[in-house]
Amino acid sequence: MFENIIDQGAVLQLRDDILNSRNAPSMLFFGQSNLGKGSAALELARVLSCENDAALKCACSSCESHRYLQHEDLLVLGNRSFAMEISACYSAYSRNPSNAGCKHLFFRSLRKLLLRFSPILMEDDPKLSKISSVLQSFDEKLGDFWINSQNCENDALKKLCDSLVKDALVLENDGIGNIIPIGHIRKASYWCRLAPSGKNKTLIIENAENMREEGRNSLLKLLEEPPVSVNIVLTAQRREAIMPTILSRLRPYRFIKRSEESEKEVIRRVFQDNINEKPVEKGNSLVNAYLNSFMPQKNETLYPLAACFIVSIMRTVSIYMKKNGIKTIPEIINSIGLRYAPIAKETGIDSSVKGISLIKTIVSKSGNFENDSFSSFIKICLDQINDVTRNVNDPHGIKCNDIFKKNTSEAVTAVDVLNINVTSALENLYFKLKKDLIRG
Repeated sequence: MFENIIDQGAVLQLRDDILNSRNAPSMLFFGQSNLGKGSAALELARVLSCENDAALKCACSSCESHRYLQHEDLLVLGNRSFAMEISACYSAYSRNPSNAGCKHLFFRSLRKLLLRFSPILMEDDPKLSKISSVLQSFDEKLGDFWINSQNCENDALKKLCDSLVKDALVLENDGIGNIIPIGHIRKASYWCRLAPSGKNKTLIIENAENMREEGRNSLLKLLEEPPVSVNIVLTAQRREAIMPTILSRLRPYRFIKRSEESEKEVIRRVFQDNINEKPVEKGNSLVNAYLNSFMPQKNETLYPLAACFIVSIMRTVSIYMKKNGIKTIPEIINSIGLRYAPIAKETGIDSSVKGISLIKTIVSKSGNFENDSFSSFIKICLDQINDVTRNVNDPHGIKCNDIFKKNTSEAVTAVDVLNINVTSALENLYFKLKKDLIRG
């Protein structure tokens, strides 16, 4: 068991706890991104529901269902990015179309996304009406892919795969918000209290730090009295980001950065590829660099506009600090500004434009955020901040990340739920971020 998780001490401890009947009903897997937390949680679900000895290649019906992420006793929720993983898995399948492992890898990457739209979670979800047609089409195409993928050289199959990847991006951008909805937590709690179809149920909540207070309180009620037939796994990048009362009810497992050679082995074994021998940013990992190379151009207009928005805020904060006698500007402020300044130039917006004038220019160049693209713009902003904060050894980075998460979530709610004008919402976000970053 857990042989598919390469060079991670946390899973060795987890395996030992299971073999010695010490496994906890509720756990926290924490550590930076792309360290195997999600894969370990899915493997744990398979192991705990196995009808035999939980061997990696066990052929029992329960293990088979879990390998295809189609088991009735598995529920996964939480916001995360899928685009890069799906693109990397599709690339592996395209290079090796006759390889059953690459086919399965691509299929699983798509199923991981589809799990977020389980009927259990999506009932009465306000986003369902917007994405229902794409969701139904995606599900049908995924079934067609698995049935017809033996015909590896078929042009129609390539078109089908390209369409699946395109639909996946739509579902991620339009169907997954920045904050875990309270409704998903409540529905998951109800699901946990229903009898399992097999031995055991597993609830996985990824990026569990992305909840509002009401969501955390609802989860806490479940953790206080978890059903005996359910195991609950939360994942997070930082242990400290989890509310203390929730944390006290979880057994923590820390996932640490792998060695360079182990990361190369992950890329070789999982993606059937070799990473280009080129330097990566300080603090970054080879796996992150590899996946980032598959980053899709979500929107050729929004990406540089998001960079412009962020760079302007960082410049404004830096100027304010210098004018007020603060001699040492936090490293994270300078790092973010330097990272995205070249991309911001692609917008053609003069760097001296800021504040309300900048916001109006961004809104204009975005086409007034047509097709409900405001949430996509905000998600790109968060992704850009995350890409820098996770790679900079600066305690201010954590605070900066938290400030952006809190304020951008409120901005999305203002537009999507309260129907606030996008210009007003973005202006408010700009000045709130500036104020909180200066205070922080």
